[in-house]
Amino acid sequence: MISERSAKTLPNLQGPAAWNRILADQPEAMPLSEATSADIVVIGAGFAGLSAARRLNQIDSGLNIVVLDACRIAESSAGRNSGFMIDLPHELNSDDYAGAGDDQAITSLNRKAISFAGDAVEDYGIDRNFFDCAGKINGAASSKAVEHNVSYARHLQELGEAYEMLDAQQMADLTGSRHYLSGLYTPGTVMLQPAGYIRGLAKGLRRKGVRIFDKSPVQRYARQGSAWKVVTPEGSVVTQKIILTVNGHLESFGFERGRLMQLFLFAVMTPELDKEALSRLGGAPRWGITPSDPMGTTMRRIDTAQGGNRIVTRTCAVLKPNMQLHAKSLERAACVMQRKFDERFPQLVGINMEFRWAGHLCLSLNSVAVMRELDEGVYSGCVQNGLGTARGTLTGIGAAELACGVSSDITCHFGAEAPPRKLPPQPFREIGANMVLRWKEWRAAAE
Repeated sequence: MISERSAKTLPNLQGPAAWNRILADQPEAMPLSEATSADIVVIGAGFAGLSAARRLNQIDSGLNIVVLDACRIAESSAGRNSGFMIDLPHELNSDDYAGAGDDQAITSLNRKAISFAGDAVEDYGIDRNFFDCAGKINGAASSKAVEHNVSYARHLQELGEAYEMLDAQQMADLTGSRHYLSGLYTPGTVMLQPAGYIRGLAKGLRRKGVRIFDKSPVQRYARQGSAWKVVTPEGSVVTQKIILTVNGHLESFGFERGRLMQLFLFAVMTPELDKEALSRLGGAPRWGITPSDPMGTTMRRIDTAQGGNRIVTRTCAVLKPNMQLHAKSLERAACVMQRKFDERFPQLVGINMEFRWAGHLCLSLNSVAVMRELDEGVYSGCVQNGLGTARGTLTGIGAAELACGVSSDITCHFGAEAPPRKLPPQPFREIGANMVLRWKEWRAAAE
C-alpha cells in the first residue's frame, strides 16, 4: 500500500458547461476552507460521486460524509454530456451497440441505476422536467446505418425488449429533419437535463446533512496514523475511508496507468430558437437521437422547461492520454458540428451556435469499470466507458456499498470484472488511436 497519492492532473475542460449556463444561477461556490474530519470522503461530485453519497446516507444516515469536487457543481463532465440515461446495452466499441457479455444482466443493472435516480428525483423534489422518461431513437441516415438498426432490433427481439421502427416520414414529423431514413425507438431511456439533475441531487444531499464542497480540488491524500488526510488548496479532511469517483482522473492518482483511454467529446448548442425559427423547424419539442453508428452524431432537442427551445449536436472524439486539451481541438470540432447541424436542418442554416464545449470521458479496451478497494480504506467507482449517467450511478452506488461492507448485484457484477487491459505504449497509443477515430468518423459519414 502506498501511503501518499498526489493528483498529477486536474480537470481541463474547454468551453462552458452549457447545460448549467442555461439554468438559473446557482448559489455561490462553497470551497473547503478549514481543517475538518469525516467518516468518509467522496472525491468527485458527478453522477458517481453524488450517487455514492446518496447510497452512503441510505445505508447509514448517521455517517459524516464530505464530498469534494475540483469544479463548480454541474460544471465538470456531469454537466457536459448529452443527458441520455440508457437502460439497454450501449457498447461503444461495437458497430451497433450490442454488448459482448450478459446483456440481460447489464440491462437489469442499468434499470437499477434509473430507478435509483428516479427515487432521488422524488425524494429531493428535483424538477421532473430534468428527468424525462421519454425514450430515445437510434437514427439512421444511410443504408449501412439502417442495417445496424435492423441488426440491433434483432438483438433486442432476442432479449425480449420493446422497440418500434420509424420510417423516414415519422422521423421527419418528430425532428423536423429530412436527414434520417429511419429510426429505432426504445422506450426505456431517461432524457436528463444533466446539470439540473446534478444540482438537484447536490441540494437534496445537503439537506440530508452531506457536506459538499465545490471548487476544492484534491491535491493529495496521505496516511495519518490509521486514517487518511485529504488535502485541498485551502483545507483538509481527516477520514477513515475515501471513495474516488473521478472517472479517468483515477490515473492522475497513480492507478491503472497505461490502461485507461482518456478521450474528449465535443458538443454545441443553439441559442434559444424564436417563434419564427420554431415554425420553420417543426417537429416535436423534445427528442433525443443517438447515431446508429457509435461514431456518428448525437442530436437532441429540448424545450423551455429544460432551459430553452434549443438543439444540441455532439460528435467528434480525440484521445489525449495526458488529459490536456487544446482550444484548437474544440475549434475544429465546432466547425464539423456546425456543418452537421446545417445538413440536418437546412431550414435553420445561418443560426450560429451559442455554446461549444468539450467533455472528458474514459474507456478501457475491454469495456470494464474500476470499482473495487484500491488501498486499505480507499475505494473506486471509476471508468464509465462513455456511459457516465447510468454507469456512473452504478459504480458510485457500488463503491459506497463496498465501503460499508454491503453486498449486492452491483458489487458482485463489477467485482467480477477483469482489470482494464494494458494499452499500447506512447506515442503509438495517441497517434494510432486518433487515426482510428478520424477514420471511424469518416466512415460514419452522414451519421
